[in-house]
Amino acid sequence: MTGEMQGFIRRQKQLPAKRKADERRGDFGEIYAEFEPVAGAEQADRCAQCGVPFCQVHCPLQNNIPDWLRLAAQGRMEEAYEVSSSTNTFPEICGRICPQDRLCEGSCVVEQSGHGTVTIGAIERYITENAFANGWVKPRKPSRERGESVGIVGAGPAGLAAAEMLRAKGYKVVVYDRYDRIGGLLVYGIPNFKLDKGVVERREKQLRAQGIEFRLSFDVTDLKALRERHDAVLLATGVYKARDLNLPGSDLKGVVPALRYLIASNRHGLGDTVPEFEDGTLSAEGKNVVVIGGGDTAMDCVRTAVRQGAKSVKCLYRRDRINMPGSMREVQHAEEEGVEFVWLSAPVELMGSAPHPVKGVKARRMELGEPDATGRRRPKDVRGSDFVIPAELVIKALGFEPEALPVLFGCPDLRTTPWGTVICDYHTRMTSIDGVFAAGDIVRGASLVVWAIKDGRDAAEAMDCYIRQMSAAPPMAAE
Repeated sequence: MTGEMQGFIRRQKQLPAKRKADERRGDFGEIYAEFEPVAGAEQADRCAQCGVPFCQVHCPLQNNIPDWLRLAAQGRMEEAYEVSSSTNTFPEICGRICPQDRLCEGSCVVEQSGHGTVTIGAIERYITENAFANGWVKPRKPSRERGESVGIVGAGPAGLAAAEMLRAKGYKVVVYDRYDRIGGLLVYGIPNFKLDKGVVERREKQLRAQGIEFRLSFDVTDLKALRERHDAVLLATGVYKARDLNLPGSDLKGVVPALRYLIASNRHGLGDTVPEFEDGTLSAEGKNVVVIGGGDTAMDCVRTAVRQGAKSVKCLYRRDRINMPGSMREVQHAEEEGVEFVWLSAPVELMGSAPHPVKGVKARRMELGEPDATGRRRPKDVRGSDFVIPAELVIKALGFEPEALPVLFGCPDLRTTPWGTVICDYHTRMTSIDGVFAAGDIVRGASLVVWAIKDGRDAAEAMDCYIRQMSAAPPMAAE
């Protein structure tokens, strides 16, 4: 039995078994196995139990990481799950897709001391999978029902986190979403090799059993009417509008936005009929593929293209590896699987002539100058350095922007920033419309799933406070 802690002195860092690159290139299965009980306990035992747990400080959810590591090391797995799930609505998802190398594990004191980080993400996943296997994960049903109802627009991580918490408090919760499945980008954006869709479907069963109502394939066109239907409304739509390339040839056939490409792949994997995939438009099979961008979405695209049987896959990024915004683990996985990174290069033209498909990408070498506002060094053109990469499929993974919600929802009173994100009070989470709240990417811009969960949980607390205050207010005197 472990549980003495400080095991980093005696044991090396170890991740669960990872499938070989040649094997995983051929399917969309998750690439890591689960920890065996002994290995999981031993890795949890490596925690130093710091007086100031920087892992917890740098976790958006402020997860009590040292506490559940200690419990896991001692074999007290049900208690470990209770502590883990007390601050995180979806620990089984965060354990899989959080960029731990940039958050908790990147801040681990054991990592900074040169002993190799505690494998926090893998242990979080191990704890939760063990809890599901033993039947410890149960719907949080309210101790008493309340008479009020809330409407949530968006069934992504922010909306689902808020829905789970508000339902546990006794509210009738109705979640509206334009898609035919819940999960948002968890289902349609993130590939199976990072997050198997069965994991999301398993959590959906818990939410439905809790009493949450879902109205899917539902387009909200009148926000004020929706507000009148509920005691409070939460906007958790996420951001889906792709940033575009303002370059010659960007409208050629075979030049597609990342999300359109990923949704087609995920829908095909779910068994849906996807004409654009089946006719080859959104399939990488047999093609030279170039992905433009350097974030986690770009990594999802290159690794998906490999699995679809692309002839070659290149990632074009205008900065170098150190200044790349995506997870370094994802870059490593991609390189293992055969993706070629073309660093310090930016597109200047997509080659071809309509109505014919794209033939290639003309790119230009870059060099790094002074840091910009984000702290990353600003890329500058290298004169006379243009070169051409052959490509029959070019995927634009440049990030996402908000859609025009005041227009979509027929509600010009909804205030937004110049960038299109919804303006809300950061203390109350309320927008410019009384009783309408907002959370997740539609407020902060495109960000991480873990931040969306955090925002959804915070919004749920704010909405509960608002409804309780309104129900306790004396009735208005008749005029």
